Amino acid sequence: MKITGYRTLVVSTPWRNITILQLETDEGITGLGEARIVGKTHTVLEYLKDVRRHIIGYDVFDIEHLYQRFTLLDFGSPGEVVMTGLALVEMACWDVIGKKCNLPVYQLIGGKVREKLPAYANGWYTVQRKPEEFAKAAHKVVAKGYQALKFDPFGSGNMELTRQEYYKSLDLIEAVYSVTGKEVQILIEMHGRFAPHQAVEIARAIEKYNPGWIEEPCRPEDPDALQYVAMHTSIPIATGERLYQANQYRELFKQRSVHIIQPDINQCGGLLEVKKICSTAETHSMMVALHNVGGIITTMASIHLMVGLRNGKMLEHFNDFADQDIKKCGNPYPEVVDGYFSLPAGPGWGVTLNEDYLKSAKVNLVDGVIQDPGLNMFQNESWNKRGK
Repeated sequence: MKITGYRTLVVSTPWRNITILQLETDEGITGLGEARIVGKTHTVLEYLKDVRRHIIGYDVFDIEHLYQRFTLLDFGSPGEVVMTGLALVEMACWDVIGKKCNLPVYQLIGGKVREKLPAYANGWYTVQRKPEEFAKAAHKVVAKGYQALKFDPFGSGNMELTRQEYYKSLDLIEAVYSVTGKEVQILIEMHGRFAPHQAVEIARAIEKYNPGWIEEPCRPEDPDALQYVAMHTSIPIATGERLYQANQYRELFKQRSVHIIQPDINQCGGLLEVKKICSTAETHSMMVALHNVGGIITTMASIHLMVGLRNGKMLEHFNDFADQDIKKCGNPYPEVVDGYFSLPAGPGWGVTLNEDYLKSAKVNLVDGVIQDPGLNMFQNESWNKRGK
């Protein structure tokens, strides 16, 4: 079955753009991919025009060849933009394959090892950085049935925190823990902010709360810094959302400096490449909690992969708390019920686009270029409000 064309759609929110790609084939079957890339939506769309020659006319079943065309034939070393463009097309190919075979994608890549998948909440703390406000917001997450929640309390921290910001951040963590207690797990996001000594100081101060992990404590391109942090805290280390190729995980696996990896399907080349990374992680006794800041398609695709991972842990979810209208992009949306995603149904991803909503969705354009609002989290202390 040959690819004959594609179209792209972009849905903007106050802090993120969701890009959807619909692939067309000579058998009339269409497939959906999705991506969210910070600050480069326009760039990815233009890149796809550059590599149209790698897309049109090829068989949707040849996933490995698709990867080779994008990453080898143009000779340059692929990075975030290339791997995101590849993921958009690759994910759409899997949707087509599932529809052709009349099977959900997870049944095409090894089947399932669980009937439901634990979810954790993110994007819920769009409030002032005050302990009482964080506590109120955490109550809403717990009331919705989530058994884990993640947050970054560190304002615009970079390398080190001032003493005032350090203790303010600890107060925010304490306030959230006063709500969650031992029943709901807290996950501490650091967004690669800190020098190793600062990450260690924070980790030691919060070990009493038994967090499920600290995430990206140091810059993602510095595995030695991660190793230092891991050697000086009992809290598990998670990282991976800003690693875009399998070879970028090599040092992490070699050093065993992390405990949970977090590749993102829509920025790491798509489903098959991420599955390979996750399988390698299993041989190093590491667990997987896929990064997911996406809409309906990325969320659904991530569920399809994670229900079949023997080392799967849980999946991130924003859309109950941040930009809930994103759920309207398609049907049926994979809702979290009592802290879990259900097993996907239907062929392919099992998603149908809501064309009426997508036609009404607004995109922020300046001189014909789609704008990326982003979060500016290293300068804006209130980035956590996510445009609210």
